[in-house]
Parts: sequence; structure tokens; C-alpha cells
Amino acid sequence: MQEAYKNIITQKMEGWSTGSVQVDVLRLDLLHPVVSGNKWFKLRFYLQDALIQQKTTIASFGGAYSNHIVATAYACKKAGLCSVGIIRGEAPAVLSHTLLAATSYGLELIFVSREAYRNKAQLQQRLDRPGWYWVGEGGYGIMGAEGAATLLNTTDFSIYTHIICATGTGTMMAGCIKACLPHQQVIGISVLKGHESLQQETEALLTATQRNKNYRFIQQYHFDGYAKHPPELIRFMNQLYMQEQIPTDIVYTGKLFFAVADLIRKDFFCSGSRLLLIHSGGLQGNASLPGGSLIY
Repeated sequence: MQEAYKNIITQKMEGWSTGSVQVDVLRLDLLHPVVSGNKWFKLRFYLQDALIQQKTTIASFGGAYSNHIVATAYACKKAGLCSVGIIRGEAPAVLSHTLLAATSYGLELIFVSREAYRNKAQLQQRLDRPGWYWVGEGGYGIMGAEGAATLLNTTDFSIYTHIICATGTGTMMAGCIKACLPHQQVIGISVLKGHESLQQETEALLTATQRNKNYRFIQQYHFDGYAKHPPELIRFMNQLYMQEQIPTDIVYTGKLFFAVADLIRKDFFCSGSRLLLIHSGGLQGNASLPGGSLIY
């Protein structure tokens, strides 16, 4: 996958940059059509470790529209590993586009009830098989964060005052905090409603020194919950694409860009700020929308 790093660009947001604030986007979504955005970076050290340990199978967790699950399936196939997805919820009559894609790359699906899914440690103990290597949901874990830290090596990030990303598990944000420089602030836009443990879960991936860096979490742009997408958000995503030709998704990046646009309007950033938005890729969640909802 490293040969695909050349596909990544840093795109200036022409319509958003003002005299006082400049905005660029790290287009990780261009890395690969399947292992899109931050997914590869969060997976890379787990895959490496599994191969070193001579494991045969990567097992991980996710929902029916999980970018992480389909990326894991493809990355495992390329690495010569088998893959298993522990999927939240009962098996549907018709698989989602995401799960169909994942199975086409060889992923074995194991559906569990939402109640059972809440206790992943118990599930892991019950389902474990010889040769399996377990990866947390969304790549959560120290190695996932360390991998995420390397995504900033794809551009000269030293010129920015702020690095801003969407947060689910907090793994990518932890990686950005690990990599950020003393003059920079990392901002995480939470996509989950009431995710009060986000800071604790993110900081669990950091060293004591890294916890003293400059970062903050912003919680008010979740649009009432994970993957919730009122008409206001859909209109914004379409307008963004028309203006900047940047496709976003209803789960993560749509909310990230909406939040930053709103914060700029409210003069949240000091004059002279230079922002780097992390486009973390993954558009599979949009497949759940009615046809024609988005113009891309």
C-alpha cells in the first residue's frame, strides 16, 4: 500500500480560506478505492505484527456499514491473511453493500446480537480460534494509534496551527496527537452523541507526556447520533462537493467539514490560523441513502 501514498494530495479549500484563516485538506480518501483514508494507517502495524507472529486470520468488529470491516477484508486478502468480521446485529435478509464487498474479499461474517456486541472481551473469548489475531473496532488500540500517527508523514504538516479530524473510537485523533508539534492543536469532532468517554478512551492510547500536548474535543456536531443525517447535512455535503469537488460521508467527514465551516463563521480560530483537515475516507455509509440523495 505504501506505493499508493503518491495518490494522496493536500488540497487548498479555495472557497473557505479567508484573509485570516487558511484551510487545507489532507485527501487520504484518494489513497485507495477500498482501503480508503485512515483505515490503512490504523491497520498497518496490526497486519505486520500478525505476520510476525505467524497468525493466519485477522478478526475484528464493526457494523453493517463499517469502513473498517471492508478495509480489513481487502488488506488481509492482499497480505495473504484470512479475515473475520464480528458484526453488530442479527443477520439481515439482504447484506449491505459494505458487507457484500467485504465477503467478496474473503471475509467471514459472524453476526451477534447488539446486547452481546457490547461485551467485546467476552465475545473474543468465546469466539477465539487458533491462529486468530484480534483487532479492536475501528482499529482501536496502541498499534492503531501509532499507525495513525504516520498518516501525517504524507505531507508537510509542520506549517499548520491546527490539525482537525472526525472522531469515532478516538484512534486517529490519538495518532494525530502523538505526531503533532509543540505549536499545534489537535481538534477532534465527535460523531457520536453523548460519547462522554471519548477523551478517556483517546488518552488511554497516549503516553503521559503526550497527554500534556494541546488538544480538545468538540461534541456538538454529531447531528443527534452516529450516522444520523438530517436534510441540513445532506445539503451541506452536496454544496461542498459542488464548490470544492470533495466527496464526504454521512458518518464522519460530512460532519467534520460542517463543523469546521461553522467554527470559521463563528470566528473560533484566531487570525493567522492555518488548518489541516484530515479527510479520513470511507464513503460506504452513503450507500444506505436513497438514490439521488447525493450528487456524487
